[in-house]
Amino acid sequence: MVNDMLIDKSLLDVLLEQAKTTEKLRKNFDLRTSPDDNSQRMLNAMIPGTVVPIHRHQQTTEVVICLSGRFDEVFYDDNGNETTRLRLCPTEGNYGCQVPQGMWHTVDVLEPSVIIEAKDGAFAPLEKEDVMIL
Repeated sequence: MVNDMLIDKSLLDVLLEQAKTTEKLRKNFDLRTSPDDNSQRMLNAMIPGTVVPIHRHQQTTEVVICLSGRFDEVFYDDNGNETTRLRLCPTEGNYGCQVPQGMWHTVDVLEPSVIIEAKDGAFAPLEKEDVMIL
């Protein structure tokens, strides 16, 4: 059905409502079309207060596009020092960014936000060495 392909305000609103009810204050929506699709493409609805640990992806670059809301993508050096903070907000004209392979990062959600995330390869949980504990 063609409507299944539409990413609209109604879908984003539903995801944000669902995110409010989760322990992590986030809700993912898989955009892959088949279990054989080994990419990572998803919508991620995030509510202020969500905690995404500082982490890195050693095998892939990550693309983040902000569809709605406002948040900061925050980057760190290997010692846990913040190096860069990018404000993403489509109404301010800042739509997205690339997170370089191996770069430590997290998000600081300022208002309910929905993003598109894309990474190469099949999903694999983060390894212990890919999560930074400050």
